[in-house]
Amino acid sequence: MTGQSAYRIAVIPGDGIGMEVITPTVRVLDMLADRGGFSLDYDHLDWSCQRYLATGTMMPSDGLEQIAGHDAILLGAVGWPGVPDHVSLWGLLIPIRRHFRQYVNLRPIKVMDGLPGPLRDSGGVDFVVVRENVEGEYSEIGGRTNRGFPDEMAVQEAVFTRAGVTRIVDYAFELAVQRGSTLTSATKSNGIVHTMPFWDEIVRERAALHDIPWRHEHIDALVAKLVLRPRDFDVIVGSNLFGDILSDLAAAIAGSIGIAPAANLNPEREFPSMFEPVHGSAPDIAGQGIANPLGCLWAAAMMLDHLGQPGAAHALMVGIETTLAEGSVRTPDLGGDATTGELTDAVLAAIPTVHAGSTPTIQP
Repeated sequence: MTGQSAYRIAVIPGDGIGMEVITPTVRVLDMLADRGGFSLDYDHLDWSCQRYLATGTMMPSDGLEQIAGHDAILLGAVGWPGVPDHVSLWGLLIPIRRHFRQYVNLRPIKVMDGLPGPLRDSGGVDFVVVRENVEGEYSEIGGRTNRGFPDEMAVQEAVFTRAGVTRIVDYAFELAVQRGSTLTSATKSNGIVHTMPFWDEIVRERAALHDIPWRHEHIDALVAKLVLRPRDFDVIVGSNLFGDILSDLAAAIAGSIGIAPAANLNPEREFPSMFEPVHGSAPDIAGQGIANPLGCLWAAAMMLDHLGQPGAAHALMVGIETTLAEGSVRTPDLGGDATTGELTDAVLAAIPTVHAGSTPTIQP
């Protein structure tokens, strides 16, 4: 993908505020593309809970084939009252992640100037959670029996493969090397007797190939330490479940889940990767025009960097950070009264001139 001047993006606004943050994000992307000398072509798809309610499916039967040739996928949010979460997730997000081997879920966390976060002393916090994204605790293996009877039972199997654990751990170690930092592995091998000791063994094997400091932390102690001493961490790698929990906790440490992005990456680039904010569809505020677009904009910056446009990605991050530092334009989740459009305008005004190829790749 690097070196291309034109990129084809599958845009899935989804539900609720997902639709409200995608529109301004596309507006910002178009401006960056115009300034940076590249082009973005969009295919807008109506895959959503509303589609499910109308047709019985979140996406068409050939949906994955439709987007397999795109350079990237930009997602708003999925979920709506009346559609069970397992339907929306397993009908759209999880098939995309698994079919396109997006086994890395990357969640950068940064406490930015002007948004200090809820902790007393969180200045300088800048770390990233690397979550295994396609296996682990979120498997399809299991079932329920004796439904409705006193002895009803549910069984859910966790699946950890040597190939799956090795590739996510290697990705995390290599990222830590790039950042010149340390790695922390989230585990629970003192209580989960099979999968977590297996995870620990592979982490230890792969650590021998990388000359950086690393350690294991049990998940219960780790979440406490993240709250008490978040600056002690830089790259954290965890299983699907542990990474999911850690990344949302980390977003809260940064001040608002409304600014948090995620990248679902296929590092080999054999398939398109997907970029999204993590705030969800927020039905309680949908339609009011007050959704925070920063999470989607940050996700778009990660997408630009992945596509090989680091100058544009860096310029967008400068616009986001400058707007937060200035502090006069904020949506309600950040303590202000600005609309989605007003905050987007502020970011646009703060984006510096883009010089194609002049900026090194941004660090997640």
